[in-house]
Amino acid sequence: MSLNIVLFEPEIPNNTGNIGRLALGSGSKLHLVKPFGFELSDKRLKRAGLDYWKHLDVVIYESIEDFFSTNKKASFVFFSSHGQKSHWDIPFEDNLFLVFGKETVGLPKSLIETRKEQLYKIPLYSEHIRSLNLANAVGIVIYEGLRQLQ
Repeated sequence: MSLNIVLFEPEIPNNTGNIGRLALGSGSKLHLVKPFGFELSDKRLKRAGLDYWKHLDVVIYESIEDFFSTNKKASFVFFSSHGQKSHWDIPFEDNLFLVFGKETVGLPKSLIETRKEQLYKIPLYSEHIRSLNLANAVGIVIYEGLRQLQ
């Protein structure tokens, strides 16, 4: 049982480090799509990922096009505050790719438009917040997926 965490153009090294640690702890593979808002050698990335980063199963892609061409046959779900369906309704399956956008703007609008049937959101219960922290969002989804798959 394995899931794939995909970060499109992550901007904050601490989030990526925390998500890397989460990927390792959940038995997931981490996919990072460039460009990044930091260098992989950034000490904040290493600090957030602690000494676990060296054990992480991580794949780096040069672009969104590179990611999709490499994973043509994969099953995907995408996360956005614009999604109409809840993450609780995801049909989780082994090796599913869970795709998250960058911290400041989320997924590209073109992707949101073309993948509406695969678009999900994490419900928010306050009008005073636009979104959750990326690392928190990934944690919510990955453990819901593992719960359903068990």
